[in-house]
Amino acid sequence: MPLKTFELAPGYAISRVIRGGWQLAGGHGAIDRTQAVDDLIAAFDAGITTYDCADIYTGVEELIGAARLKLAQTRGASAAAAMRVHTKLVPDLDKLATVNRAYIRGIVEQSLGRLKTEQLDLVQFHWWDYAHGGYIDALGWLTEMRLEGKVRNIGTTNFDTPRMTEIFNAGIPVVSQQLQYSVLDRRPARHLATLAEQKGMHFLCYGSVAGGFLSEKWLGQPEPASPLENRSLVKYKLIIDDFGGWALFQKLLQTLARIAARHGVDIATVTSAWTLAQPRVAAVIVGARNQAHALANARIMDLALAAEDMAEIAAVQAESPGLEGDVYTLERDRTGRHGSIMHYNLNDGRT
Repeated sequence: MPLKTFELAPGYAISRVIRGGWQLAGGHGAIDRTQAVDDLIAAFDAGITTYDCADIYTGVEELIGAARLKLAQTRGASAAAAMRVHTKLVPDLDKLATVNRAYIRGIVEQSLGRLKTEQLDLVQFHWWDYAHGGYIDALGWLTEMRLEGKVRNIGTTNFDTPRMTEIFNAGIPVVSQQLQYSVLDRRPARHLATLAEQKGMHFLCYGSVAGGFLSEKWLGQPEPASPLENRSLVKYKLIIDDFGGWALFQKLLQTLARIAARHGVDIATVTSAWTLAQPRVAAVIVGARNQAHALANARIMDLALAAEDMAEIAAVQAESPGLEGDVYTLERDRTGRHGSIMHYNLNDGRT
């Protein structure tokens, strides 16, 4: 049986499936807060004991904080302590030139309050524009807060290989990087995985189901026309285009469906299990709209793909030109197809 937990840092273990928080930020429909808290606890009961959120995900840190508090009140402090919460720290694009120690500390303190804790388990740092070189200083200030005990572990989000080399050379104790990794997008394997192996860093991966495109829902369907339902679909449709287009995507879905049928699971479970099997991958981050989704996501940790399965997927991938560049290179071009759909100043007006 596959391992269901992973030691990300000495003495710090996480579940190999992480409950994503992006879908709770309101962009996918109205949120029933009471139900959302119950759903978060249902994921915990299913073995998904690690949660992902961000300072820029509106209301999500508060929801996870409420779930942690309810766990403590109903099951005791030990249950609440078993919940691992990873949050992101994303300085606004228009603040990068002036980011200072107080700004970084303010976001950390805000997350501590929202999550109702005295220590953040993992802070994952993102930086929009390398032209502003303050990311090393900002990570240094995060390291200060780690030494103070307010941050347990430091991670990064969407940094490319040259910048991660720079960060490691600066002595920043990075344990993980959150990045996009899927059967469609294998950019992390191109360069960063080698550095990660050298430095002991692991990947926490989003996008393993491509916003829902990697599912039975899209099997045999015609290529969707714009406008798509939400920004996640817009984002991952661009990934499909770069993978090789709709016809090749359908060929991949057909292959994934055959594999899923052999294992008695669905396509999304297969694709997430594929990502989990890649070198340096510690966990996949998956969203869930309800308790049934959480239970289905927990099955990812039970699935071990066979060599035959991996070979069939690889055969289709070999027909793809692959996405250009290093990790997040396409998305950093703010005038390009990928970067132009991003929202860059989501901390504006924070209290």
